[in-house]
Amino acid sequence: MIIAKSISEIVKPDQGTCVTIGNFDGVHKGHQRLISSTCRKAKANGLASVVVTFDPHPLRVLVNRKTPPFITLTSQKLELIALHKPDIILALNFTKEMAALSPEEFIQQYLITPLNMKEMVVGYDYALGKGRSGNYETIMKLGKKYDYGIERLDPVIINDAVVSSSRIRDLVSEGNVWDVRPLLGRFYQVRGEVVHGMNRGGRLLGFPTANIKLEDELFPKKGVYAIRVEVEGKVLPGVANIGKNPTFGNEALSVEAHILDFSEDIYGKDIRVHFIQRIRSEKKFNGLDELKDRIAVDIGLAREILSYPESQVRPGLHLSESESGAEQ
Repeated sequence: MIIAKSISEIVKPDQGTCVTIGNFDGVHKGHQRLISSTCRKAKANGLASVVVTFDPHPLRVLVNRKTPPFITLTSQKLELIALHKPDIILALNFTKEMAALSPEEFIQQYLITPLNMKEMVVGYDYALGKGRSGNYETIMKLGKKYDYGIERLDPVIINDAVVSSSRIRDLVSEGNVWDVRPLLGRFYQVRGEVVHGMNRGGRLLGFPTANIKLEDELFPKKGVYAIRVEVEGKVLPGVANIGKNPTFGNEALSVEAHILDFSEDIYGKDIRVHFIQRIRSEKKFNGLDELKDRIAVDIGLAREILSYPESQVRPGLHLSESESGAEQ
């Protein structure tokens, strides 16, 4: 597998390629079907499989206002794409100059000349080129000129709605993390290094917490969650608070994870926090005793939630569940 950031890093495949292209934020079930279909089609036709994406996300380059938080950082997005084992992942540096290219210019400069594209697989709503003018009909016409085939996939429908990055983003932001699982094929997670905090969890409350140096952009709604924490290849049960700790008058957003029945030193280690179910909203308590009593209740509820088989998480990144469960 080749992971490249520019076409200059790629040797033109003599046998030709089957290409899919998109932003792939979240690498959700719809994206997974697109990527896996591309890999299957490439193999069936003796071609190399290529997944083309962009870094930074085009919205960050083109929109002169605050953009929505993205579901996956580029590094995680590339890891998830790589699980499908395409021959080439091309994460192009998106620029305003690239955005100004016509559909034909983009296809010729980035797909035909460097990649020897023979087949293309696109999503139901995909468009490329200046002002998204390169819709499916335009791409088909260009296929006749440049001698490539094109296949358009229907959307993936789960729970009577199209799987989309915006739908997932809304669910996470609302705290509905359990409902995100079938759309992603995994629980929503954040990752980061465990750093020293105020040490109030263990010192004052008797519930030591791992404070995470935040890197991700999208976080569930403030509150308390049943979680699973992945550290050094182990997946451990826990409970996390997302918020500003109003009882202590904090201002900065934090994610603090209490790992159940765990006492090892994990400062400086990278962990992943998988959000399983929201337990309650953030609340300001009248004192430490009231807060400690509530934390004990939260831990009991988390243990109950995490006892269900559906809450299990395997260590590492994995392909989503079989696509046969998705309704068309």
